[in-house]
Amino acid sequence: MALHVESLGSGPDLLLVHGWGLHGGVWDTLIPKLTPHYRVMRVDLPGHGLSRRTPMPATLAEAARLVSDAAPAGAVWLGWSLGGLLALRAALDRPGKLRGLILCNTTPRFVAAADWPHAMPPTQLQEFAVGLREDYRETLQRFLSLQVRGDEAARASLRELREALFIRGEPDTVSLAAGLELLRNGDLRAESQAISVPTLVIAGGYDRLTPPGAGKVLAERIPGAKFKLIPKSAHAPFISHAYEFVQAVAGFMDGLSAAPACARKVP
Repeated sequence: MALHVESLGSGPDLLLVHGWGLHGGVWDTLIPKLTPHYRVMRVDLPGHGLSRRTPMPATLAEAARLVSDAAPAGAVWLGWSLGGLLALRAALDRPGKLRGLILCNTTPRFVAAADWPHAMPPTQLQEFAVGLREDYRETLQRFLSLQVRGDEAARASLRELREALFIRGEPDTVSLAAGLELLRNGDLRAESQAISVPTLVIAGGYDRLTPPGAGKVLAERIPGAKFKLIPKSAHAPFISHAYEFVQAVAGFMDGLSAAPACARKVP
């Protein structure tokens, strides 16, 4: 079954790929800032939002293929959190289909290891998995709280995330569990060096889920990638620091086009 995709605006194609437990509606406040300049498409991942009848595949490659099949050729992908991991996989598997990558608060490996301290401890992810089975609504609410912890606009950001959480209906809990397995098992650290499309990595200075060190290392490994730190933001800078976030996106997009190199000012 095809994934649900919405398209708004006109201009260069920009595909927004959300994170675990949410849906394309999480980008609502960003849409008016982007659509005057780009054709913005937002996809609901398998098992999420209006794509909840399409099961989340068991592998990153399969999940990335579903998103890639729903995307137009030549789009820039903006992937947040799990969406960023899927965007990385798509850029590795189908590099000719993507024009560029914007990786927002994501990481090539979500779980910490002896050689990878820039991640959440395995026990934390296991707690989410157990919580899904016991009370998935409460588990998703706790996950949202963790996303904003430390952000200077934490209260307002949490309110917006909570308002968005179920506006597209209840997610499929089996797919939520499958998504956690993708986060648990995904490891694209070595392969990220083979990314061949222009890339911007955006990180939040207070992010507890994908610490900024992960974004910095990722940008260093991807040939030619640029790194943007939003110091006082946590895991959702496109909500808490929308102006700074959109300026970074606009600058990157302008650099890919034939327009002057200076970034256009987007309100």
